[in-house]
Amino acid sequence: MRTEMKADLMMLGATMLWASSYLFTKVGLQSLETFNLIALRLLIAFLLSALVFHKRVRSANWSTVSSAFVLGSILFLCFVFITFGVRSTSASNAGFLVGLSVIFVPILSILFLKKRPEARLLLCIGLAIVGIGLLTLTSSLTINQGDIYCLLGSLLFAVHMLVTGSAVKQGDAIALGVLQLGFAGLWALSFSFLMETPKLPDTFDAWTSILGLSVLCSAVAFVLQASVQKYASPTRAALIFGMEPLFAAIFAFVFAGETLTSRGYVGAALLLLSVFLAQTDVKKLFDGKRLAVKKHRPVSK
Repeated sequence: MRTEMKADLMMLGATMLWASSYLFTKVGLQSLETFNLIALRLLIAFLLSALVFHKRVRSANWSTVSSAFVLGSILFLCFVFITFGVRSTSASNAGFLVGLSVIFVPILSILFLKKRPEARLLLCIGLAIVGIGLLTLTSSLTINQGDIYCLLGSLLFAVHMLVTGSAVKQGDAIALGVLQLGFAGLWALSFSFLMETPKLPDTFDAWTSILGLSVLCSAVAFVLQASVQKYASPTRAALIFGMEPLFAAIFAFVFAGETLTSRGYVGAALLLLSVFLAQTDVKKLFDGKRLAVKKHRPVSK
């Protein structure tokens, strides 16, 4: 299997884990305050991943540590805006607005990195945007405070992906992924002490939420992202990460009994089509098939 394909599959796995975070967050916010929840999620994730990769973390150089601090600070802001957004807007609005990082990444790439994505990826991004909208956007969408929070979180997540794409080329990707969780968790813990009354979860559901968020959605997912993103462009990564609303809808159906509308199924199909087109050069595919047919065509007598 090609390295790029392996990277795509691993990013897809990270996307599925992030999609499950909506359910875990909804449960956790019932008994924990926002910064408290974020701090527990990230610090537990940091401790677990640091335990597994302790040799990589101990040998990290100053460049990796400083990059991790920058990434962790951005990541903390992402979680703050998105968590406040989920608290004060509908899940469908949040899913669509956070998914707008799909278009923020190429826009930021053009503005700051002077990189213009190829035409095929632009087409795929367009399909993904329409798909996300059909899957999650409701006719009653209004711009309220929660929507603005989600937009800001989406923009910061796009910045995080771009900075990660640059940072992993200059340092240890595993150590970078682990350390950023620690820095983000310390930011959240500091704000929790300043603005809240931090506490440990006191119910089974709350502990399930925190452990799901910390182990699956943070420790595993963000280390996966940092490990494989060096093999994919930020635009390609954003496209795959843009499938998060699709997986969120699947988890909602399996665990909460929610079903999609007919428009939602069309949106899901467009998302899958966009990822297929992003991974497959259709022209080369058909040229290869025509060449194979020509080679096996019997010679006329």
